[in-house]
Amino acid sequence: MIKHIVMWKLNDENKAANAQNIKEKLEALAGVIPGLLEVEVGIDFNKSEAAFDVVLYSVLESQAALEAYQIHPAHQAVVPIVKAAACKRVVVDYTV
Repeated sequence: MIKHIVMWKLNDENKAANAQNIKEKLEALAGVIPGLLEVEVGIDFNKSEAAFDVVLYSVLESQAALEAYQIHPAHQAVVPIVKAAACKRVVVDYTV
């Protein structure tokens, strides 16, 4: 199994609405993309300078499933929405 975790800092303009929209769009991928076993999206309440605004925690069957997820049309439809709202992104992928 692969864990795929991504965090974004969002631009200040419409931050709360954009965070909620990103959460809804990413969670809607559950059951749509083969090999995507779990999707959880959290919106930060900490508000510290070091905190990111949105986190994606996902579990995929394999590295091949992660690669297929990243190019899947349903995922690709969400990418421009996130890119337009975010100013910084960090990611980690690891095997369990």
